[in-house]
Amino acid sequence: MKIVSRDRWFEVQHRHDGICLIHEPYVRPFYRCNMWHVQGRVHDVLIDSGSGLVSLREQLPWLTEKPLMAVASHCHFDHIAGHHEFSERLVHPAEADILAAPDGANTLATDFVGDEMFEAHPDCPLCYAEYRVRAAPATRLIEDGDVLDLGNRVLQVLHTPGHSPGGISLWEAQTQTLFSGDILYDGPLIEDAYHSNLEDYARSLARLRELPVRTVHGGHFASFSGQRMRELIDAWFDVHRLP
Repeated sequence: MKIVSRDRWFEVQHRHDGICLIHEPYVRPFYRCNMWHVQGRVHDVLIDSGSGLVSLREQLPWLTEKPLMAVASHCHFDHIAGHHEFSERLVHPAEADILAAPDGANTLATDFVGDEMFEAHPDCPLCYAEYRVRAAPATRLIEDGDVLDLGNRVLQVLHTPGHSPGGISLWEAQTQTLFSGDILYDGPLIEDAYHSNLEDYARSLARLRELPVRTVHGGHFASFSGQRMRELIDAWFDVHRLP
């Protein structure tokens, strides 16, 4: 398999409204986590932290030029494996135990980490038997209705379980921007993880559909419009005709 240097492992795309997309281009799209860096006047937020194969702080030192809150949209391996690098770590209480004591089973790493996940390896081939998500105990628990104040902008925490019990989305009402994590993105959704729940999924999607969303930045795949969000949610309910 192709080997790439660590300084090429991350790609950064600058969006409007002080938002950057950080991702790992040599992780295949289905597995590739979107990490969203949201800049504020006083604090920044990093939503999710990727696979942990290469150090975010070493390769992207500007991440911590201001105080930064590393938020876990949920605690699957591809979203939290870099969290140990940051001193302020936020998670919903329902998954705080996973962030504090991650293993191959509770993070899904055992199910997904393998050659099929990668188009290239960083610097040297991985021994998947040695892949580990490092413990990163939460410094703050966040629940539905909490707000993250960045100084000049506010992100509201929405508890959106279904994909996993502690899944959250972040809503910026001022810009009508939704960071949806893995409850919704424009690609094949994972609804059958060991702690997924379709009834919770339905409630979360119904709630999101009522928001006046302009832009959705999901946990995977490309961003999309509020109109596309409603189309995706309607299509989900067409397939899942729950009682």
